[in-house]
Amino acid sequence: MLMSVVEQEKTSFEKLRPNDSQRLISNSAEETENIGEVFAESLKSGDVVALFGELGSGKTTFIKGVCRGLEVSDDVTSPTFTLIHEYSGRLPVYHLDFYRLEDPREIWELGCEEYFYGEGVSLVEWANRIIVNLPKDRIEVHFRSRFQTGAKNTREILIKQR
Repeated sequence: MLMSVVEQEKTSFEKLRPNDSQRLISNSAEETENIGEVFAESLKSGDVVALFGELGSGKTTFIKGVCRGLEVSDDVTSPTFTLIHEYSGRLPVYHLDFYRLEDPREIWELGCEEYFYGEGVSLVEWANRIIVNLPKDRIEVHFRSRFQTGAKNTREILIKQR
């Protein structure tokens, strides 16, 4: 059942235009990963995907699905301490995590412009910490927990094209 719903969303992801958005509900980590996998089919070289949400809201899980959809065979983990993981797939994937970033200017010391304006796909966790430094043309993915009694893994995912 989920895959048919996610497959229906596939055409919507591909049709997102600047200032368009799409709202999805995920009821499990598996669904969040599957949504990420289907979303990956719409990504192209040079895309920057900025992810926003609380700790534990599903950002890394979504990225695991995106990486699966981009044919990354490596184990995908959050680069919280290293800040950047690079993966090879259908496109190069740059997974950046700025949870521990103290000063947004540090991203230039890391060479982030090479990732943001390179040949791969940049997936940026905790994008709110560097929002002023992100490219204006980007895709934003906002995660909001909708935890309720008996629905602890329910989350809202809002995908917006900037």
